[in-house]
Amino acid sequence: MTSIRMVSSVLLLVLMQSGALCARRFRGGRNPQPRRPPPPPTYRADRGDTTESFPLDFTAVEENMDNFMTQVKNLAQSLYPCSAQRLDHDMKLNLLENTSVTCNDGSPAGYYLKESRGSRRWLIFLEGGWYCFNKENCDNRYDTMRTLMSSSNWPQTKTGTGILSPLPEENPHWWNANMVYIPYCSSDVWSGATFYSVLCVGGYAFMGSLIIQEVVKELLNKGLDSAKVLLLAGSSAGGTGVLLNVDHVAELLEGQGHTGIQVRGLSDSGWFLDNKQYHSTDCLDAVSCAPTETIKRGIKYWGGVVPERCRQTHEGQEWNCFFGYRVFPSIKSPVFVVQWLFDEAQLTVDNIQLTGQPVQESQWRYIQNLGIELRNTLKDVPAMFAPACLSHEVITRNYWTDIQVKGTSLPRALYCWDRSLNDNRNNKAPPKGCPVHLIDSCPWPHCNPTCPTIRNQFTGQEIDGVQFLKHMGFDVQKMAQQQGMDPSKLLGMLSSGS
Repeated sequence: MTSIRMVSSVLLLVLMQSGALCARRFRGGRNPQPRRPPPPPTYRADRGDTTESFPLDFTAVEENMDNFMTQVKNLAQSLYPCSAQRLDHDMKLNLLENTSVTCNDGSPAGYYLKESRGSRRWLIFLEGGWYCFNKENCDNRYDTMRTLMSSSNWPQTKTGTGILSPLPEENPHWWNANMVYIPYCSSDVWSGATFYSVLCVGGYAFMGSLIIQEVVKELLNKGLDSAKVLLLAGSSAGGTGVLLNVDHVAELLEGQGHTGIQVRGLSDSGWFLDNKQYHSTDCLDAVSCAPTETIKRGIKYWGGVVPERCRQTHEGQEWNCFFGYRVFPSIKSPVFVVQWLFDEAQLTVDNIQLTGQPVQESQWRYIQNLGIELRNTLKDVPAMFAPACLSHEVITRNYWTDIQVKGTSLPRALYCWDRSLNDNRNNKAPPKGCPVHLIDSCPWPHCNPTCPTIRNQFTGQEIDGVQFLKHMGFDVQKMAQQQGMDPSKLLGMLSSGS
């Protein structure tokens, strides 16, 4: 309690000082605009930057964190109008100094960085974007999605959203972290270790795993060396990349002597199943091909590497390590899994199309079984958030704070997980009323009322959960009969998300 009062006092002093600065800036009855616009703020790359900052370590406060974070959030929001003109929220592009670590086409890989001076928490995000697994579909990918294979046209800045946002109202618990966004340009689910210079056939480099390691090495010279927590996060292929690389990152830092950095993982929409497709098609690309077949081909083409413990378990069949429920038991680092129970990407590779005509009964059964299978693979994951929604990716969406499972939002669940890990390290009992294992029990897509909005692809109008289920061919009468209840009661339960 003493530590909270102490830090709160410091925050109050900061607020008073900033309030005085604002008051001096706008005091008087004249037009507050200066006669001449002030020069734009300058930012220096060196760590001796004299830009005003307040080096507060928010990770040091562990007791009554809810109350403390509320105070911090209110303080940040009250300071924001005063300092908005001086803050630069965008992450800035840095191409890797080691130019031998490249994108598919040999252009330098890189990352976007927004430093938060005084914070000892770092968040490194891995972008997603499918993959390619032979020269033909890699050539097609290069023609149609070049920014996922080359850095030649990357913008100089990127604005963070969701868990990458610097705004506390959008990102209540990670807004003050140092933010790093690594663009996906290796097309290998962040697993490759094949250099561009040694390729004799195909003309592409696959260096996803090496890109992550090289970024981490560079960040050690930009403040990561003094970090307390490093959260490796990612969505879709980036989410799978987290599962494949989080232990590699922990081992890299430990090998460089940075044993005090707590490495954790956050995998969003990367927990794919190696299940049988609804119906088989020719294996032409990553979308039409069965997941197991694409990974079997890809891991050879990429020279892919997987976690050592998983490799030993599945020796000769290392492709198994690309599927969450198979690799997870071998991961040593703490990992939080976020997964929609009815993931659009999973349904796409399973050849289930949810557009146009209502789905057939056999498709409906397949979709329900998919939700059941996912629940079964997640039941032994200690920290997870699995809403019964039809969607894909969430942690970088600006609505990520709105999604709830059993009354708990995703940011709240992540905070509870963060706190439980700190309590475990300090031999304290886990906090009450702070759940970290959250999975919907309702059996249909979008039976959770907080699911993201679905729009009719032809009219653009929003569709609520019941309308969506009817559009998909959901037979209310038949389903009510199977459940032994009145149809109107079933509709009421669906509408409320029960």
